Amino acid sequence: SASGRLAQWLRKRRSQKRRKPLKRSALKSPSAITRKGAWNRPQNKRRFYVFSQLRLTWFFIGFSLFSVFSFAGSYEDFFIALQNDQVKVVSSLLSRGFDPNTVNLKAEPALLNALNVGALSSAELLIRHPRINVNVRNAHGETALMLACLKGHVSLAKLLISRQADINHPGWTPLHYAATGGHVELIQILLEESAYIDAESPNGTTPLMMAARYGSAKATQLLIEEGADLQTKNQLGLSALDFAKQGNRPDALEIISKALDKLSSGKK
Repeated sequence: SASGRLAQWLRKRRSQKRRKPLKRSALKSPSAITRKGAWNRPQNKRRFYVFSQLRLTWFFIGFSLFSVFSFAGSYEDFFIALQNDQVKVVSSLLSRGFDPNTVNLKAEPALLNALNVGALSSAELLIRHPRINVNVRNAHGETALMLACLKGHVSLAKLLISRQADINHPGWTPLHYAATGGHVELIQILLEESAYIDAESPNGTTPLMMAARYGSAKATQLLIEEGADLQTKNQLGLSALDFAKQGNRPDALEIISKALDKLSSGKK
């Protein structure tokens, strides 16, 4: 009937009424923005983008601050442990990713710092680390092998050599340092590894000169027996004999004098 069709038409019109628009406050939240229909509105897309960028920015700021403070704490812990030769603490920090080549506040690499303070167990741990740079130098141009040779740490010197530590390089060398310390065993080890016996420092000083003034009689004797040049002079015009005289080393003076006499008689 006509009345029935009219009632059906009115019900259909009521069901097709437009949905109420979202409130402005609701559009401020991502959940409201992503509702069907609301997402397609340009202003809502911009709000969602800005909100996402802010959230991401704060995340990275928080992560960066956490990393900085974590590193600062680890940095202090590492060098305190190194000073006290606390191997377990050093090992724990290294296993967590701490860089074994980190320098201290005086710009001294960790390995050289360990050798200087006598933290030998920690030094060995660092030398064995796969990421360690055994040829790193301090402000004086010294390497770990040079310090080990000066202080007479035979086992550490051998370990450094096995890790490809440089034996020959321009300027002061490990042999100079071993001769200065008078460490015969280390001198022998270095010579067996093809250390240049007459290596010259920046001013032309040789290992024999250092042994004559600062080392031991046995170190001086070994270098002479191995063929060190007795007559070489440095840039100051000083020979090994002069070094022995200046150092007031009668034992070295006698050894060098006899060797020079033998050399002179051989030439005749």
